[in-house]
Amino acid sequence: MKNYIRILRLFCLALFLCPEDAEGQEKPITLSGQIRDAKNKNTLPFGNIQLKKGTDTKFILGTVSNEQGRFTLKDVPSGEYILEVSMVGYQRISKTFSVGILSPFLDLGNFDLIEDPQTLQTIEIKGTSTSEGISNKMDKKSYDITKNTSQLGGSVLQAMQNLPGVTIQDGKVQLRGNDKVAVLIDGKQNAITGFGSQTGLDNIPASSIERIEIIANPSSKFDASGNAGIINIIYKKNNQEGLNGKVGFNSGLGSLWLRKENLPGISPQYQATPKLNPSLSLNYKKNKTNIFLQADYLYSQTLNKNEFSQRIFDSGMVLNQQVKRNRTTTFTTVKTGVDYNPDEHNSLTVSAFFNREKIIDLGDIPYFNGDYTVRNRLWQFVEDEVKYTATGSAVYQHKFAQPGHTLTTGFNYTWHREDEKYNFTNILPTFSGEDAFKLLSDEHVSDLTIDYVKPMKHGRIEAGLKYRYRNIPTNMQFFAGLNSPIDVNAGGWADYSEHIPAVYGNYIYETPKIELEAGLRMEYANIYYDVNPDHNTYKSDGYDYLRPFPNLRFAYKINTDNRITFFYNQRVDRPNEVDIRIFPKYDEPELLKVGNPTLRPQFTTSLELGYKYNWDKGYLYGSAFHKIISGTITRIATQVPGNTILYNIFQNAGKSYNSGGELLWQQQLKAWFSFNLSGTVYQNTIDAFSVENRYPVPTQYSMTKESLVSGNVKFNAQFKLKGDTDIQLSMAYLAPDIIPQGKIGSRFSTDLGIKKQIQKGKGELFLNGNDIFNTLKIKKEITGNGFRLNSTDYYETQVFRMGYSYKF
Repeated sequence: MKNYIRILRLFCLALFLCPEDAEGQEKPITLSGQIRDAKNKNTLPFGNIQLKKGTDTKFILGTVSNEQGRFTLKDVPSGEYILEVSMVGYQRISKTFSVGILSPFLDLGNFDLIEDPQTLQTIEIKGTSTSEGISNKMDKKSYDITKNTSQLGGSVLQAMQNLPGVTIQDGKVQLRGNDKVAVLIDGKQNAITGFGSQTGLDNIPASSIERIEIIANPSSKFDASGNAGIINIIYKKNNQEGLNGKVGFNSGLGSLWLRKENLPGISPQYQATPKLNPSLSLNYKKNKTNIFLQADYLYSQTLNKNEFSQRIFDSGMVLNQQVKRNRTTTFTTVKTGVDYNPDEHNSLTVSAFFNREKIIDLGDIPYFNGDYTVRNRLWQFVEDEVKYTATGSAVYQHKFAQPGHTLTTGFNYTWHREDEKYNFTNILPTFSGEDAFKLLSDEHVSDLTIDYVKPMKHGRIEAGLKYRYRNIPTNMQFFAGLNSPIDVNAGGWADYSEHIPAVYGNYIYETPKIELEAGLRMEYANIYYDVNPDHNTYKSDGYDYLRPFPNLRFAYKINTDNRITFFYNQRVDRPNEVDIRIFPKYDEPELLKVGNPTLRPQFTTSLELGYKYNWDKGYLYGSAFHKIISGTITRIATQVPGNTILYNIFQNAGKSYNSGGELLWQQQLKAWFSFNLSGTVYQNTIDAFSVENRYPVPTQYSMTKESLVSGNVKFNAQFKLKGDTDIQLSMAYLAPDIIPQGKIGSRFSTDLGIKKQIQKGKGELFLNGNDIFNTLKIKKEITGNGFRLNSTDYYETQVFRMGYSYKF
């Protein structure tokens, strides 16, 4: 997993850059087996085992069986081998093996030694060469963030934007044009990234992250949510003996130039916005105990939104407006824990995660007539939001005598508080009003998991269960001023509860030519939303389902360098609590976001065919995919007759489809130069549908079938120069795409970065820049019932950073 960026035109001309696609490599395999007497089946201790290369019989590894006749050979790379087992008084036996990639542990079973010679049957467990970027299973992409020079010092969200197949839209990560992505931290859902949403990604410092894994076709071992796939964010963690660690500090500036002047009469846009990020990582290991601590602090000012738009109504009225939002964010994170290994068969990890995020937004939204001669209204707001997160986790693992044979149990508890205050001034020609609201929401999530893994002669079996209980009590209070547009009757309380038990089984089988991974997850979900009975529109509601979620991965290995893989799975996207939250949120006075407690899950069936061709120092990966979504969740904006306010409400819009192809070329041309070039083309299609937005009054909306071909192209190049210096150049082009009720225009950006190792490799300096030519902006066209909206957002995209870190 890896990322990013930095600096200026002169810098650009001098340093072409090299994108890094550092991917997780297949890990070496551990082989195990047991020696027995062929006659009485008694185990034979202290037998001699030798592993030799199958091509030239060169000795590779050797060991001796223990008192129970068991033996283990670790760190065996994929390839062809001969295993020889011998013991005094017994005949030597030889077996030919081909080590594969699907399972980190392989149980070769029993080796029965007999006195009489015989020809033993050949056993094969085939494998292929390792590669970077796309795993040989073709189910995962892994990127080392520390190697993404052009994005060092930024956030995790910024670090993702140059990854192949990934796009960022409205602060959300999209995979192949789909934002229904499940985001995990160290393999677990966390309130920082949201349980089913992506909140917080733009504030997690990339400096604390080791790598990012993108899993487009998850197995049944993972939760069934996220039809676009899973993004797993892996925090850094050291495991060296003694005391060691890393300290770092980076800073930056954004919005160095004014991209578009404000409309008259509002406060200035943030410029030269500072970014500060000190970080500390400590690790102490001695004997059976490993203690770790990681702390990050982020201070950032941002021109978070600077959108100029024109709203044209069927009546002929035209409104011109600007939405300007200056944001100040502080983000503090502490992650700590203890690993305890009392013996070679048992381990316990207890960890805690604490976070405080504070956001202050200062905004101005002026409304002018069609020729900007009259300001009809000015809306100014101050939003003060604080979020707290505390997570405690305990994981116990028992390792059986057979390597790779494990039983793991875990418990994870998360508490998350959202405390938001919103004050705004509503200035019209004849009066001014002062309005406010306050939201308090607490989230409690408990997860209990049990996972079992048993290696087999040609693969492994996996099984497990998970139970989740989640509860979110929310209270919203409205405080209306003079002639307020606030709906004071829409406040009160609501209580969300969720019970989800699940059980899964997964079987992995591998031969020299075939790989098979088949699994089934059975999930029951019971969701209930208890609403204040005095609410003026919505009532308590909920749903439940019991449903299987199958997955299949079938691969045919043409040879060691060519393989074809087919994926099939079914997944679900349940509405997030904020999607059904009944309280209107005045992000701007004439565009309100309101939840919908009648919203139901969307279910997705996915098919994908992939091909990978490896060659010396490079590979080519291609895939074709098709998704069928039932009950598509999307926001629908409607206008109440006689009112200019738009109400943006989530609805189930019927069936939609996502079809396309992906191509990735990774190549090292020289020892000092490598690159990757990726392209994704897809067609998003939404069938015709009709819905009713119930808030504030029932309003019908119908849309004809929509379809648009879109995609993106990304180029990353990396130079490794003398003096331990790396330079990276990243460029991305995103084609126009459809969004609910409209389309978004094309986008283009260029990132550049340089880093240098100093102090004998213990120190590192970097300098980089995002969107160095300031070309990235968001253009949208939306059509609703009785209006058209055209907008361009000149928000902050260009940021220059520099930093230093030291390992000890």
